Amino acid sequence: MNRTARLYALVEELRAAAPRPLTVAALAARFEVSTRTVQRDLQALMESGVPVRTTPGRGGGWTIDPAMTLPPIHVTADEASALAAALAAADASVPYAGAARTAYQKIAASMTGPASAAARELAVRIVALPSRTDSAVRTTVEQALTHTMVLRLSYIDSAGTESDRVVEPAGLLTADGRWYLIAWCRTRRAGRGFRLDRIAAAAPTGEQAQPHDLAELLLGSAAAGAVQPTALASLTSGPDS
Repeated sequence: MNRTARLYALVEELRAAAPRPLTVAALAARFEVSTRTVQRDLQALMESGVPVRTTPGRGGGWTIDPAMTLPPIHVTADEASALAAALAAADASVPYAGAARTAYQKIAASMTGPASAAARELAVRIVALPSRTDSAVRTTVEQALTHTMVLRLSYIDSAGTESDRVVEPAGLLTADGRWYLIAWCRTRRAGRGFRLDRIAAAAPTGEQAQPHDLAELLLGSAAAGAVQPTALASLTSGPDS
């Protein structure tokens, strides 16, 4: 078993045992490697953001928070190739590009044989122009949407005029290859769309935003007919829908 496969297997071993901790010695015996190797692997998992932690003392060991990870998902070679290629094309202008990049790395690392070759061949045929979106702005917008926080923006409109706005984020819109933050603008007292590559600066105010209906904010705009992508619709519908 190579290291990549062992890292994934370690996560699943800890998940299966959770919340009961497993010792390094037990893990070393399970994977037939040294305790030093297991320690290095666990450290690598921690550094990559996997929610593993250690509990010292008698009865202690390593555990994982199963609520913070996903169980194995079995996909076909074609599905894995399509996912890897799509994620590889996510540049800095795409919201959650950082998470997409690490997801791509995980998928690529888990693929072997023909599936790996097909994904790599497809990925090299995809190119993207460099983005003008500030990665710090993109990250701030992502966090504001995730935590429903009010943002203060410095925004440059199509005429090149810069203005300060205080907004309550509601969602994201993609149109013609560009991404927009859809929000309730307190400055204009109306729903507005802010092109991500025109946001010069973004800072959280620390204030919790009020909930807003995305469709209502789009009413009367050129994007009023926007619909949810089919791939995402299944995530927002209940199991009985």
